[in-house]
Amino acid sequence: MNTFVSIAPVIALIAAICGLAFAMYKFFWVKKQPEGTKEMANIASKVRKGAMAYLKRQYKTVGIFFIVMLIIICIMAACDMLTWFVPFAFLSGGFFSGLSGFIGMKIATYANSRTANGAQQGLNKGLKIAFSSGTVMGLTVVGLGLLDISVWFLILRAMLGNPDEIMAAMLTFGMGASSMALFARVGGGIFTKAADVGADLVGKVEAGIPEDDPRNPAVIADNVGDNVGDVAGMGADLYESYVGSIISTGALATAAGLGYAGIIVPMLIAAIGIIASIVGTFFVSTKEGATQKNLLGSLRRGTYIAAIISAIAAAVLIFTQLPDNTGVFWAVISGLIAGVLIGFFTEYYTSDSYKPTQKLSGSSETGSATIIIDGIALGMNSTAIPVIIVGISILVSFFAAGGSGSFAMGLYGVGISAVGMLATLGITLATDAYGPVADNAGGIAEMAGLGEEVRNRTDALDSLGNTTAATGKGFAIGSAALTALALIVSYTDKIESLGGDLQLSLTNPPVLIGLFVGAMLPFLFSAFTMQAVGRAAQKIVVEVRRQFKQIKGLMEGKADADYETCVDICTRSSLKEMIVPAALGILAPIIVGLVLGVNGVVGMLAGALVSGFAIAIMMANSGGAWDNAKKYIEAGNFGGKGSENHKAAVVGDTVGDPFKDTSGPSVNILIKLLSMVSIVFAGLIVKFNLIDLIAK
Repeated sequence: MNTFVSIAPVIALIAAICGLAFAMYKFFWVKKQPEGTKEMANIASKVRKGAMAYLKRQYKTVGIFFIVMLIIICIMAACDMLTWFVPFAFLSGGFFSGLSGFIGMKIATYANSRTANGAQQGLNKGLKIAFSSGTVMGLTVVGLGLLDISVWFLILRAMLGNPDEIMAAMLTFGMGASSMALFARVGGGIFTKAADVGADLVGKVEAGIPEDDPRNPAVIADNVGDNVGDVAGMGADLYESYVGSIISTGALATAAGLGYAGIIVPMLIAAIGIIASIVGTFFVSTKEGATQKNLLGSLRRGTYIAAIISAIAAAVLIFTQLPDNTGVFWAVISGLIAGVLIGFFTEYYTSDSYKPTQKLSGSSETGSATIIIDGIALGMNSTAIPVIIVGISILVSFFAAGGSGSFAMGLYGVGISAVGMLATLGITLATDAYGPVADNAGGIAEMAGLGEEVRNRTDALDSLGNTTAATGKGFAIGSAALTALALIVSYTDKIESLGGDLQLSLTNPPVLIGLFVGAMLPFLFSAFTMQAVGRAAQKIVVEVRRQFKQIKGLMEGKADADYETCVDICTRSSLKEMIVPAALGILAPIIVGLVLGVNGVVGMLAGALVSGFAIAIMMANSGGAWDNAKKYIEAGNFGGKGSENHKAAVVGDTVGDPFKDTSGPSVNILIKLLSMVSIVFAGLIVKFNLIDLIAK
């Protein structure tokens, strides 16, 4: 092991600390910005308190799950099915995943009123504050992720020494991050969409009052939901993707015989990406009166610069550390390009600057039914290009890395392409987490009665946020597909190392049955989460109707709404409703494994990956397009606000809410969690399964 390879984990650790330090600087910079009027500060305080109350109760609920799983994993370690490092790594993965979401939500709830106040000074000031809060989220996720990985690698290298043993142990601790991510995404998604759907159906459709009107009792819950779902949930989600891609690629490096050099390359690509993301943030700015394309261009400028820096530095790294495998560089580039292309085409299908969403807005002229039909069709249509992009990226990365000569090297190339796609996650996630802050800022501007010019600026930032959020979801789904593929390969390697009998022919009944079960799981999971949103939203609808009827003077603006009750209903409902979908993701691979054995699990993982990737893209893009179609009409097109077209678009947007913010983004966590759980319980499944007992 040469000197550079030996100190590389320390370099990664330093880069992680730099990312966290810059995030801290941005955190305090945002906090120093003025909150605005007393009323603005009061509204922001209510949102912040509601979000904190939700997270505290969620973490208590999730804590029970972690205690139970810790006991099970400790029993498996005592039976020599796992190493004793795994229980502690499981806890650290879950802790840092949750912490990422917590810090992101904290800054988002500080930034909302400050963004609205900044918008009074100008569009660029509002953009700077909102984007800075997103930067805190993005760099916290990558900083904590690389910190977790590099510290564990240093500990395990000192205690185990063998790279195969190190990665075998590290591979299993991603389950903690995946579990926390699923709870955060599902719970937060149910909360935010129950409040949003309830507020829209009664407020905008029935009562005819504007969005974010302070007379609507669900308006604070809606703003709280933006933070617990689209910030805390997204942060935990992408933390898990980021960590999973680096660890799985490191495991593939040992299988390809690359040793420590192959393991440290993905870690250092991630380190390079953190520094590049920091540099990219300095290039995000805009001018007064900017169009949506101008605003998108300002965010793209930062992400493109970060990607170029990462590509150049990755070339130097790979050509020096893997001189016999320089084709791996093109695998990194394929991942970077695939991420950019998926983001662009997601934007094309969901932004009202392009024809698909503009055409969808026109469907409102014949009512809500046609806009729903066309929105679903748009989402289905939008799956083709991302699937082709990922397919091409897999082929390029496999053969560029030397797959024609060595199958294991080709698979390492696929893994490294996922790392390449996520290399600049720091700034990519910043553009995503910016969205909920801009949305909250618009709500505060409306509730605080700020001028029309301010509201126009916050509307522009909010509309941009809808597009960046949709782009971020597409990016997250694409990276999840590549990461899940790498994890499936890692699972098969784990089974072979345990002496399991893999017979992966499609004509093998356990594999075929597993494929069917796996293909069904994302649909069943989506049904559970959408029904959960429906049940919770019904409770909000009933409560909002009750307050409109029973609180005298509320509709005239002479009495205050009872916001706390709606927040409490959403909190209790989401925590209760998240248990069944999360349990499905954790129990399914164990049950399939105990019944169908290791071959059935491989089939299940493949089936879930294929169907989950497509359904996640479809739902995310349909929901994003419906949302921006509504905003396109509100901007004065097809009759404008209050028209029949607008009412139809609101219904479409309401259908799309659980699509894009609950079910769709949760599916990409599901397909990775299934693999992580399968890897952790591989030893149990090899020893005990029904299909082997029958065969004997």
